Amino acid sequence: MSILSRRSLLASVLVVGLLPTASFGADKPKTINIDWATYNPVSLLLKEKGLLEKEFAKDGIGIRWVQTLGSNKALEFLNAGSIDFGSTAGSAALVAKINGNPIKSIYVYSRPEWTALVTGKDSSIAKIEDLKGKRIAVTRGTDPHIFLVRALLGAKLTEKDVTTVLLQHPDGKTALIRGDVQAWAGLDPMMAQAEVEDGAKLFYRNKDANTWGILNVREEFLKDHPDLVKRVLAVYEEARKQSLANYDELKRIFIAATKLPDAVVGKQLKERTELTHSKIGAAQRDSILTAGLALQQAGVIKADVDVKAVVSALIDDRVPLTN
Repeated sequence: MSILSRRSLLASVLVVGLLPTASFGADKPKTINIDWATYNPVSLLLKEKGLLEKEFAKDGIGIRWVQTLGSNKALEFLNAGSIDFGSTAGSAALVAKINGNPIKSIYVYSRPEWTALVTGKDSSIAKIEDLKGKRIAVTRGTDPHIFLVRALLGAKLTEKDVTTVLLQHPDGKTALIRGDVQAWAGLDPMMAQAEVEDGAKLFYRNKDANTWGILNVREEFLKDHPDLVKRVLAVYEEARKQSLANYDELKRIFIAATKLPDAVVGKQLKERTELTHSKIGAAQRDSILTAGLALQQAGVIKADVDVKAVVSALIDDRVPLTN
């Protein structure tokens, strides 16, 4: 080989070495990691019917399911890279994004009324003002927590006027029924269970302050595998349509997964869960922005944060829902 040829070859190698790996496309993952949650009924049907497993079998890609007990856990797992897709409330995703969690919100799995402020059956608490000085169970970083902050703000109160007891949602429900706390920022299906089985009262409700059920993806996964994200959403959309068209089947799957009685599951699915939306867009953007501005007013989000800009960075509506 001539000196010139060797130099040309060396130059080519150096140029290739300097190019970003993404230019050549990332290798397909061996596994797609995705969460399932009792606050996301579509995920239960998706998991039960093995729809993602069928979609990716031909690629040799496995599906790993991880249960998340609340938005906070889904966001924690996304941030750690232990799941690629996670179910959260829109407001919780916004707070996580502000705090540096590299996620994109790409899909709507439900429009729920999944949270309210709950008290025991014999409680005298009837309005937000009655919470002053009381112990309230809450899961920080979730829609119920943000719902509580906004409710207090509306009554000219803050978290400093109450004692928040930080518990995961199931434990918060248990603490309320035991009398360890006087109120609970509830989440379905535990909230419905407390109503049906223990006579708990939803003393403050505001459907519009429940932000949407949102599916998020890690930014890196979306960047490296946009084709796989598109296919995941297409299958998710198929599962949502099946859930909407076959209520009895969805209810059966939900009961089997949660071991909850028919009346509890019916209350969540029939009364407080709407599955007619899927494409993320203006309605979700407005809801999340409104929640974010309220949290900023309450001092939860710093005053110098451009909430509108973060909402725009969070929502990615470019991924189509069909293959």
